[in-house]
Amino acid sequence: MASDAGIYVGLGESPVHLLPKYANRHGLISGATGTGKTVTLQTLAEGFSRLGVPVFLADVKGDLSGMLQPGGGKPVFEERAQQIGYTDYTHAGYPVVFWDVFGRQGHPVRATISEMGPLLLARLLELNDVQEGVLNVAFKVADDHGLLLIDLKDLRAMLTFLAENSESIAVEYGNVSTASIAAIQRALLVLEQQGAEQFFGEPALRLADLIQQGPDGRGQINILAASELMMNPRLYATFLLWMLSELFEELPEAGDLPAPKLAFFFDEAHLLFNDAPKALLNQIEQVVRLIRSKGVGIYFVTQNPIDIPDTVLGQLGNRVQHALRAFTPRDQKAVKVAAETFRANPKFDTAQVITELGIGEALCSVLDAKGSPTVVERTLIAPPQSRVGPADADAIDRARNQSPFRGAYDQPIDRESAFEKLKARVEEAPAPPPPVQQEWNVQPPDFREAPAPKASRAPSRRSDSPLESMTKSLLRGAASQLGRSLVRGLLGGLSGRRR
Repeated sequence: MASDAGIYVGLGESPVHLLPKYANRHGLISGATGTGKTVTLQTLAEGFSRLGVPVFLADVKGDLSGMLQPGGGKPVFEERAQQIGYTDYTHAGYPVVFWDVFGRQGHPVRATISEMGPLLLARLLELNDVQEGVLNVAFKVADDHGLLLIDLKDLRAMLTFLAENSESIAVEYGNVSTASIAAIQRALLVLEQQGAEQFFGEPALRLADLIQQGPDGRGQINILAASELMMNPRLYATFLLWMLSELFEELPEAGDLPAPKLAFFFDEAHLLFNDAPKALLNQIEQVVRLIRSKGVGIYFVTQNPIDIPDTVLGQLGNRVQHALRAFTPRDQKAVKVAAETFRANPKFDTAQVITELGIGEALCSVLDAKGSPTVVERTLIAPPQSRVGPADADAIDRARNQSPFRGAYDQPIDRESAFEKLKARVEEAPAPPPPVQQEWNVQPPDFREAPAPKASRAPSRRSDSPLESMTKSLLRGAASQLGRSLVRGLLGGLSGRRR
């Protein structure tokens, strides 16, 4: 139920509504496994869509595709709707567009190496500080020479150039360790074997395609198929953080809006902060703090509120806390943290109630008309209108075939980038002059003792120009990489492995 009062979250002592004008103040959905977080996410996403607000969410368990189809067949939801006075509860499907980094369950999602940037790429590759510094040098050298880094091939070639020209590069950019370069190359190889090479390339995702409405004016619900992506949690977290960073960079300042431009749900949010270096945490905090002025509301979904750093947790104004279990000291700490972040209700002990909540119940606190957190209320969450669980395969196929972006991202584009440009330049460069031929006067052998010949210097070889040196190293790197790819392809075929 979405109305002038906002999105109907559920019923506590009074109806709980999420106000659209404060929906960009971000939010948190937390609770133990099996307590109803996914249903709450689905209810809120539907509410945003009915308001005309596009939604982006990651389907980490593969059960959110059902938002495509009307619900029904769940007596518990019908009973709850009556219990909370949800009088206009109906069953309805929503306008859904499917996306997939691997391109198998939705439109392919790609980004270029340059768009990802050295900071996020270093996190993705699990590099240390020294290796991250080398990666920064690679990006800087590429920028200074006008070389586009689009895919992994371009980055490998640039690293090969750095290794073969480390002494000359060190004069301007600082020391470049060949051991660090080798470590980065190994990390890139592992990333490629995990399937990430499909993510780097073009056509890159146009973020404007996520901020669309369906034909009936409801907000488009963008579902990222993430069940396979979650096999590499670091890639999953880095990809979603890249999306937030791109939204922050591309969207103009919006000021105070009656509703957000986009609601972004970040499921398994703890993966974003696990082992993140201080510099990256600072960037995340800055994005969360400032992106609301661009009209984007971020909703973190996680099991424990202690998974979220305090600097980020303090910026989440709308909160839904499902049950937590206090079996261990860490669980007890999580319960205490969750209770202390709510505005206390004098009618009950918040920490105690958190451990007593049933499935479909939650403690809720949202921002009121003045922008202040409401007193926490024990709330029965409103049931979703769409199907809970996976959609039928036929319905998913129809949605893909009817997608407004069908064909826009399906075929990869390999446009001219660093390697291609340098290859073209070397073909246009004039050939070096032929070596000088020396003439020798052959004389009959003279067996008389002769003075020792004077030492002579061999003809000097013309040294390569910096451009020729750079080009040759790039070509050698690409050629060796092609050879390795062919070998892997043959071995993969013989062993029955999927390429």
